[in-house]
Amino acid sequence: MYQVLYRKWRPRTFAQVYGQPTVTTALQNELKTGRLAHAYLFTGSRGTGKTTCAKILSKAVNCLSPIDGNPCNECELCRAIDSGATMDVVEIDAAANNGVDNIRELREEVNFSPAMAKYRVYIIDEVHELSSSAFNALLKTLEEPPEHVIFILATTEVHKLPATILSRCQRFDFGRIPPQDIAARMQYVAEQEQFSLTEEAALLIARLADGAMRDALSLLDQCLSRSRTIDADVVAEATGMAGREHLYALTKAVRERNNGAAWALVDQLHNASKDMERLCVEWIDFFRNLMILKSVPQPEELIIATAEELRRMGEEADKWELTALLHTLTALQQTLDRLRSGVSRRVEMEMTMLRLCEPSLDSTNESLLRRVKQLEDAVRGGLVAASAPAPVAKQTEPSREPTPEPASVPAPAAPAAETPAPAAEVAPPPLPVEEQRLDNWTDVLDMLRTSCPPLFGVLSDSTATLCAADRRLFIETDNELFRVLVNAADNKNALIQAIRAVTGQSYRIATRRRTHTEKNDQDPLAAFIQESKSKGVVVDVQ
Repeated sequence: MYQVLYRKWRPRTFAQVYGQPTVTTALQNELKTGRLAHAYLFTGSRGTGKTTCAKILSKAVNCLSPIDGNPCNECELCRAIDSGATMDVVEIDAAANNGVDNIRELREEVNFSPAMAKYRVYIIDEVHELSSSAFNALLKTLEEPPEHVIFILATTEVHKLPATILSRCQRFDFGRIPPQDIAARMQYVAEQEQFSLTEEAALLIARLADGAMRDALSLLDQCLSRSRTIDADVVAEATGMAGREHLYALTKAVRERNNGAAWALVDQLHNASKDMERLCVEWIDFFRNLMILKSVPQPEELIIATAEELRRMGEEADKWELTALLHTLTALQQTLDRLRSGVSRRVEMEMTMLRLCEPSLDSTNESLLRRVKQLEDAVRGGLVAASAPAPVAKQTEPSREPTPEPASVPAPAAPAAETPAPAAEVAPPPLPVEEQRLDNWTDVLDMLRTSCPPLFGVLSDSTATLCAADRRLFIETDNELFRVLVNAADNKNALIQAIRAVTGQSYRIATRRRTHTEKNDQDPLAAFIQESKSKGVVVDVQ
């Protein structure tokens, strides 16, 4: 009768146990020196060798001819324990025998001497399933068992055990077996069973097993039922990794915000009897791989996939922003929780598709971060400009505020050579106002550099002209942001104080556009706004 690989190739000595050198070395040393504990606790994830080591230990303590801390597997007792013919080694499934009555029966049995062996060994698997009353009934016996009794407790959830149990046991932690060790064991089994297994396929099985040797051997058995020549494609087909086109199609629909295509795919999968919870789990794992590809320099060790699959996922990851991946993962995790408690799984999945295709409908922080990132990228690319108040009409002449009463400083008379004689029949025009450049304007800008950096930024290439007649200072610049910034009270006060500190006078501030000959390099943001206006884009700077 055929025997599955994980049973056929179960280790029979500590030397055959892969990936647990710390545990096996310690147990061998205890056996060689005879310093045996009365209670052991083996803890770790599934398929890492807890029950296997418990059985090897039960044989080693009773073996008639032990070899360097290992059982000989040839003597009468070793063969009896392997075949289950002896009653001195008892294996108990705590998941099915978790009541206080079962523990009371055990307490009565331990008082009897072993029939054949030196020790009666009780292996209690999944011990965390015992009830509180059963744990309490076990405490005294576990602390002071008869000299001929050894307890071996095994569990995958050590946090569920009471502290009183933990303190009475010698604890050994079984870690996940490294993929390299699992792959080496797969190659050895393939050689012994005389079938072909490529190195890539062995590593892929090892990563799929997630540190569990038993799971790896089960996957190898599954692949062997399809072909005796096992490569990465056979593993992908046998484990369901192949045929994931629907995940790529759904991802593309979400990336392109094509809600109709996304809903059509969900409808197609639903009609094909695809479970929505299973679909959500697969999609979460897919986006997890995209996130790793996007953020980890060498993702091969963290992603279980063939080389071709890894390349294809890498191409998809390049089309996503990390904020969008995080938002999608968060939404799918929340959807998975709702799918398990909701009424209509299809409707829940369709609502999720709508939120993913239209992030504005999602109010989570991840969705807001995704939308902010999109706005930032759009502004950098020149697709969207910051909004501004109503556009100001261009003026052909400098803006003039209403002239107040004549200032205390009278306007000096213009030189006769510059003033043409008016005709007798025409009223004389107003005298032109004398203006002069403010030579120390650069000193004003130096003060603004510290006191008001935003104003300094927009005025860095400006000039200033002083009108002594009405005590106005005209700031000549092409930067349209200046009018917006100077309206703020703090900015305006900073400018007035800088001018007063440099000139010793107070002036009213006005602006006018520089002539072409005075124009310097334009501010990049102002150039962007002007270019956007010329293309018909509504520009609104706030």
